[in-house]
Amino acid sequence: FTALQTTLGLTHSNEVLLVFVSILNCIMQVYWPLFVLIFYIVCPIPHFIAKRISDDTDAASSACRELAYFFTTGIVVSAFGFPIILARVNVIMWGACGLVLAGNAVIFLTILGFFLVFGRGDDFSWEQW
Repeated sequence: FTALQTTLGLTHSNEVLLVFVSILNCIMQVYWPLFVLIFYIVCPIPHFIAKRISDDTDAASSACRELAYFFTTGIVVSAFGFPIILARVNVIMWGACGLVLAGNAVIFLTILGFFLVFGRGDDFSWEQW
């Protein structure tokens, strides 16, 4: 398998897992954990903006990139904290919280893997898509 096929396979399996988690949460008649989908969409946006603004591939670090890492970390921590807060105030059950946290781990590790594989800036890059 090539790296592209492996990454696409992981992405597809994560989508299936996300749908499975969403269906289980809906079976429990709790729709609040679905708001975590917003965090999945917003998570890579700071990185995309920083990549467009700063073209310093030679520099070890730039302020724009560091700010993007800071915002991305805040988004990821919020995505893990949101279901825990909902479970603590008894809006959702702890089982639904566990399912959402498991889905968060899988999705965010896939996003990290995507950027590690395709973010190198070589000929095989996501920027060409």
